Amino acid sequence: MARNNERRDRSAEREEPELLEKLVGINRVAKVVKGGRRFGFAALVVVGDGKGRAGFGTGKAREVPEAIRKATEGAKRNMVRIPLRDGRTLHHDIKGYYGAGKVLLRAAQAGTGIIAGGPMRAVFEVLGIQDIVAKSIGSSNPHNMIKATFSALEHIQAPRSVAQKRGKRVADVLGKREDKQAGDDAVAAN
Repeated sequence: MARNNERRDRSAEREEPELLEKLVGINRVAKVVKGGRRFGFAALVVVGDGKGRAGFGTGKAREVPEAIRKATEGAKRNMVRIPLRDGRTLHHDIKGYYGAGKVLLRAAQAGTGIIAGGPMRAVFEVLGIQDIVAKSIGSSNPHNMIKATFSALEHIQAPRSVAQKRGKRVADVLGKREDKQAGDDAVAAN
């Protein structure tokens, strides 16, 4: 009996460490029935650990708290890992598409902050990105914007993984900085 309690305690410890949750939006939806209208609520939630993992989920219910709970559970199930440069920005610029939603994500210098609107800002905050410039070009529907943002983020590739796939060193993939610097020094000497 004591052994089972220990297992439960360990499994509780293995739970997701301190996830950040952001409620992106709640919609009231109506279903017309014989006696009138029945109202329900649809929630859109983004969840992340602030260290490169995030997910989104939707939930529908008659009550707002229940819809939020369902959306949060869905977001926790659909979490993905995104490689970040220095734990603060993206490795490269990228575009994402989902339906009519189009987003452009650009890596930014340290100190830039999160320059993004509404739903995309929530994604970047829970993901742990501190410096990014993002633009929504297509639909302003929060569902499409978030799905387009995740579509783009899932295609981000770290230089280490690209080098490994190509069978090269990271310096070869990034471009040899030492050679460029040596060339600049030679030009300056002349």
